[in-house]
Amino acid sequence: MPECVFCAIVAGDSPAAIVAETDDLLALLDVRPVSTGHTLVVPKVHAARLSELDDALGARMFALGHRLARAAQAGPLHADGTNLVVNDGRAAFQTVDHVHLHVIPRFAGDKRALLGRLLRRRPRTSDGAAALLREGLAD
Repeated sequence: MPECVFCAIVAGDSPAAIVAETDDLLALLDVRPVSTGHTLVVPKVHAARLSELDDALGARMFALGHRLARAAQAGPLHADGTNLVVNDGRAAFQTVDHVHLHVIPRFAGDKRALLGRLLRRRPRTSDGAAALLREGLAD
């Protein structure tokens, strides 16, 4: 599906800051993060909605999200918490028609800043968080 940005990234046709990869999943930094280390876990097979995703693959997507959440908190990123979010459908604020799990590291006192970044999402300025998350995954 060439018009899908995530399918283009999986195919190697578009750049991305890759955090982790399995046979059927790709974890990459969000291009417009709401926090440092905001990562997307994307199935390599195209599925627009959760209802189109195989149950076992959905479980593996959340398992990788769980590992990334632990890496964000226990690794050198030193997050104080993590949000795991799936926006399933336009009514739920899904903006890319390819199911994906947001892993959003949270830091003490970031509520006001996070709300501002949700409203005015800006392009990512660095891929350094990818290295910190990979280091956390290795632990």
